[in-house]
Amino acid sequence: MTEHKVGTREEWLAARKELLEQEQAHAARSEELAEQRRELPWVRVDKEYSFATDEGTKTLAELFDGRSQLLAYNIMFGPEYTGACPGCSNLADQLDGGVVHLNHRDITMLCFSRAPLEKLQAYKRRMEWSFPWVSTYESDFPFDFGLAFTPEQMAEIDEVQTMIKEPPDWLEEWAEAVGTKLESGLAEGPGWIAFALEDGVVYHTYTRMAPDRDLVVPYYQQLLDQTPNGRRDDFRAFRHDEYADVAR
Repeated sequence: MTEHKVGTREEWLAARKELLEQEQAHAARSEELAEQRRELPWVRVDKEYSFATDEGTKTLAELFDGRSQLLAYNIMFGPEYTGACPGCSNLADQLDGGVVHLNHRDITMLCFSRAPLEKLQAYKRRMEWSFPWVSTYESDFPFDFGLAFTPEQMAEIDEVQTMIKEPPDWLEEWAEAVGTKLESGLAEGPGWIAFALEDGVVYHTYTRMAPDRDLVVPYYQQLLDQTPNGRRDDFRAFRHDEYADVAR
């Protein structure tokens, strides 16, 4: 027998109607926040950055690929990692289908990571991804925009130091999965970053770092939240080729 509350169709409809009103209020608030997000001031980017791509070295402006907007996700894959973060890999599994739709809305979407390009290319083949993925290896870019932290910066973040000194079991398992020590593993920051290109000038417009629920891990929040069991406290991310029932 189920331990969940069971009711009649009429009781369900009444409860669903009440919940719908709250969901609609939440959606309206979300629209307000989206408008505020668009109204944030743009910050001109004057510093020159270089990125290693499949087509050779490119500047930040060249990453726009002829479009006026650039949306990127920073996948946790540091120079010392043996593989990308499983959680970031979960998110990246969802990106390929969105590329063409964003491209046709004047948006270039890609991913950044600090690992050398050769590592990214090998992992991309393993995961069978096709979205653009560029390397910020040996660039100031991730540190300047809060996508990664220097040892000096990490030493000043109490939460990070606590996680390194007293790591929970799941974090130790995560470090093993990415193949590096926590000191270097936690130097990477997952999140979204957006830029605009206008009259040849690049502007930084938005950043949203994890952990930040639905906009950072959409499949986990937006899809699981609609299921009977929802999100589970014991959730652990696996790469899609690491589940026990997936043939390798």
